[in-house]
Amino acid sequence: MAEILAIKPVAVEGPVTTRLDKGVLYLALANPPANALSLAAMAALTAELDRARKDKAVRVIVLSAAGKVFCAGHDLKEMTARRADADRGKAFFEQTFAACATLMQAIVRHPLPVIAEVDGLATAAGLQLVASCDLAIASHEATFCTPGVNIGLFCSTPMVALSRNVSRKHAMEMLLTGETIDAATAKDFGLVNRVVPREYLNQIVTKYAQTIASKSSLVVKTGKEAFYAQAEMGLADAYAHTGRVMVENMMARDAEEGMGAFIGKRKPEWTDE
Repeated sequence: MAEILAIKPVAVEGPVTTRLDKGVLYLALANPPANALSLAAMAALTAELDRARKDKAVRVIVLSAAGKVFCAGHDLKEMTARRADADRGKAFFEQTFAACATLMQAIVRHPLPVIAEVDGLATAAGLQLVASCDLAIASHEATFCTPGVNIGLFCSTPMVALSRNVSRKHAMEMLLTGETIDAATAKDFGLVNRVVPREYLNQIVTKYAQTIASKSSLVVKTGKEAFYAQAEMGLADAYAHTGRVMVENMMARDAEEGMGAFIGKRKPEWTDE
């Protein structure tokens, strides 16, 4: 991998920076040092995801962060300050967790693939963010934890995404102990796809993103939607659903083009139709 050169990190402007390159939209959390998911940060990230739905130039989304921490979860200082409210912060807490749920579901339900590029600590809702993405690639220096149990606040909402990525035993180990795991362990657990040297992280994520961006966006959208839909079904319903999806997919122009190109031994020309 010696031929791969390092790329400068995204400039910090906060709370989320954006860059579009060759069909790949790069979104970076940019409120270091913690890159906490404050209400403002979650709103900004959700807004960018919504905009990407309408931008035909975007084919893949990469989510990263500026600084040494990927994301330290919710902004505990912001939340603690609201304990001075008349309701001891209850309304604000409800607003915060609702905004978080909206963000995480926006990633899972997004028609475009979302790749997490993780360098540094991803904790609590930050880990939830990683687990909600379709793919996650981490540097060797990345670490992960759900430490809520250590501060009297069990990571119940991060648990939703975590338990849909790793085995129950591994999820409960993280949730009950609150201990930090390294990137290699996260890969063993199934939380991340690959672990790579920090200096190559951006290039490898970009390679994954551009590879996916070269496919028919209609087919990728169809597949992502079907994947998450069937995962929540029983076996018979899952086969019935995906069978219908494949018939619809077969009727698409890109399926006709792709098969024709394969048989004709040529490169397909996608129309995303």
